[in-house]
Amino acid sequence: MKLPWTLFQYIARHFLLAILLALFGLVVISTLIDIVELIRRASGKEDVPLGVILELALLRIPYLAQKLTPYAVLVGSMMALTRLTRTHELVVARSAGVSVWQFLAPALAVVMTLGVFMATVFSPFAAVLLLRYEHIEGKYLTGTPSLLSISSSGLWLRQIEDNEGNVGEHIIYTMRVSQSSMAFSHVIVFTYNKDKKFIERLDADNAKLEPGILHLYKVTRSVPGYPPQMLPDYLLPTTLTLTHIQDSFASPETMSFWHLPSFITMLEAAGFSALRHRLYWHSLLANPFLMAGTVFVAAVFSLRLPRRGKIGLLVVAGIISGFLLHFFTDIVFALGSAGTLPVWLAAWTPAIVVAMIGAALLLHLEDG
Repeated sequence: MKLPWTLFQYIARHFLLAILLALFGLVVISTLIDIVELIRRASGKEDVPLGVILELALLRIPYLAQKLTPYAVLVGSMMALTRLTRTHELVVARSAGVSVWQFLAPALAVVMTLGVFMATVFSPFAAVLLLRYEHIEGKYLTGTPSLLSISSSGLWLRQIEDNEGNVGEHIIYTMRVSQSSMAFSHVIVFTYNKDKKFIERLDADNAKLEPGILHLYKVTRSVPGYPPQMLPDYLLPTTLTLTHIQDSFASPETMSFWHLPSFITMLEAAGFSALRHRLYWHSLLANPFLMAGTVFVAAVFSLRLPRRGKIGLLVVAGIISGFLLHFFTDIVFALGSAGTLPVWLAAWTPAIVVAMIGAALLLHLEDG
């Protein structure tokens, strides 16, 4: 029997409303926890207004919603299925010849559409606000604003000098960095005093990052009012390390789904690993399928008839399965970020495993 369109819409509407309600509840709880944590962090700082804390909490809400959507799908699907089972609406549908796979089709359509929307439309919006969050956090809480920028032409670094000398900052450009040998190719250094006035420019064929020093080779030194000076090498004091540079890259969560592929290409062209960004991009692609798998898991714990009892126990078991999913996903993603697992395998494994386990349990429940 084909599922009637009216029934399809009715079930889909129930699932969508339940998922949105669950997402709203999870986001509210997470935001309250976030505000408490921000207040704790701000307590040790001076001049951090309450308005800044509230702004930070609000800026993170879209990111939290994006992260919590799979768990909202699990909770919301359980809510919708439990309600439809308690009111015997699914019992009537099944007695009319509608199989479990047919009345789960509207739910799968809803969550797949929601997953695609979150990745392609909502994710860029959340990324913009999260980037703003990190800028404000760096200014008021961590004291470490971003000092790095990457473009298709190469890498730009900013080194601020806090000593008592006249030099205020160095702007360092390099076309490419080798992480294995800590070597820079085609390096240009612009030096400014504390009043932001240009002092000198250094052009080097290559450089090597050593502890506390950026060693420049075959240097042309240009100072305003003087002829260029050729030097075999030049020692530039620096606090930069490759780890510091790598950590200064924009986090993948602050980047739009549409811009990630080009940024990954630029990052790898500059000689840096793009594992985190590639993993995040693949996880966005896999997210709709992960949410579809959670619908199967929710159905396993929600289709028991009320008269058979133990509904509360099954609901608790479903929530515990959500926590297990969270820990499993974190472990697999950590292996992917470390390079132990291929990126595509680490990103897609949770979705595949959850879908297979949920479908297998549902087949066993329905067909014995």
